[in-house]
Amino acid sequence: MVTNPPPKLHVVVPEDERLQKVKEKFISKFGSPPLFYARAPGRVNLIGEHIDYCGYAVLPMAIEQDILAAVSPNPKQLIQLVNTNPAYLDFTIAASEIHIDKSKPLWQYYFLCGLKGVQEHFELPCPPGMNCVVDGTIPASSGLSSSSALVCCAGLATLEVCKMGLSKVELAEICARCERYIGTEGGGMDQSISFLAEKGKAKLIEFSPLRATDVQLPSGAVFVIANCCVEMNKAATSHFNIRVVECRLAAKLLSKARGLDWKKVMKLGEVQTVLGANLPEMLTAVEELLHPEPYNREEICQLLGITIEELGSSILSQNTQDVTSFRLYQRAKHVYGEAERVLRFKDICAEAPDEAVQLLGELMNQSHASCRDLYECSCRELDQLVDICLQSGAVGSRLTGAGWGGCTVSMVPREKMDSFLLNVREAFYRADASRAALERQSLFVTKPGGGAAILTEI
Repeated sequence: MVTNPPPKLHVVVPEDERLQKVKEKFISKFGSPPLFYARAPGRVNLIGEHIDYCGYAVLPMAIEQDILAAVSPNPKQLIQLVNTNPAYLDFTIAASEIHIDKSKPLWQYYFLCGLKGVQEHFELPCPPGMNCVVDGTIPASSGLSSSSALVCCAGLATLEVCKMGLSKVELAEICARCERYIGTEGGGMDQSISFLAEKGKAKLIEFSPLRATDVQLPSGAVFVIANCCVEMNKAATSHFNIRVVECRLAAKLLSKARGLDWKKVMKLGEVQTVLGANLPEMLTAVEELLHPEPYNREEICQLLGITIEELGSSILSQNTQDVTSFRLYQRAKHVYGEAERVLRFKDICAEAPDEAVQLLGELMNQSHASCRDLYECSCRELDQLVDICLQSGAVGSRLTGAGWGGCTVSMVPREKMDSFLLNVREAFYRADASRAALERQSLFVTKPGGGAAILTEI
């Protein structure tokens, strides 16, 4: 008996306009209604950027925007994928011939990641055939986890077609691993919150082992998402994986300097655990043991006592082989500082002091400054949008997601929400014709949504 599996909910499809449209699309494509629907939500990370893959806790919440798939088994062992968005082309492949092209992060490959993850977990010789119509309401490449939600939706759908069971935690871990088939070396936050989310609650997500703790957000504020309208696909560029590698290198250099077995260390969080140090002590170690100037390959190899070839084969990832300069001091300083901010954010929510909203806002502002200056994962448009949000009444505003484009999340006192939305519309969106066209789906108030689920028609 599987404990705590994703829920299975009954729905009246004609009463839901979106489900009805997806059902009609499915019938028009495949000639019969779907057997079930799978949904997986996107997420907004409130604080804790780029630290999940370093082993540290993060604090996201699921959003109402999601990936929805109408699904039926395909008896001919074909995977037939249709997207309601005409920008994404239909795709068909034999279930026995699945191939994921890392060089082209097309939408169907994310779906195949989830399918392949479940197949490999159960050691199935061939994944099941299925017909799917996919509909998404998460803006693509916006930092709200549209790609991971698609992977999670596919994994859940595959599990249901196979008539097998897994817990939410097991599915989250499988989907986090299998997204690496497309080349993204993420840490598991996006998949974890997609499955473990609960309506009305943010979550502190911790790793090794994966676990989630409820975080009750203050009632006096709302969270507003604003898209800077610059797209960034993690799998299409090397920005994200360069940061992963820089953190890995920083962990190894810190370990070597402290006399640890650096070859076994892969994450900055592992260094802290082995040393038995606290986060302020780790920040001091960064100041003492790493230099602010960029490291080159030769210096790293000299410090670790390895060859350039060993660096490429054992530490660098596939799409970072040509990187020659690494900013290790800045990346490590961000990670340890951000990890400390996450824990402080959680404590303030639990203690609920009178000035909670202001204190949480200050932590969000510190987080954005660190992402901008130390991790260098912001961009001009994100920084401009953060400034406008703060000028419009937010107590805290920061980039959310991988960065280099995508969205900000702002904490806004409830009584200022209407004026905030009006001011941001005027100052950021309506001041630019291309942004004005995207305004409706780019600026919205959000609240914690529920996790992934299977939906069956009554």
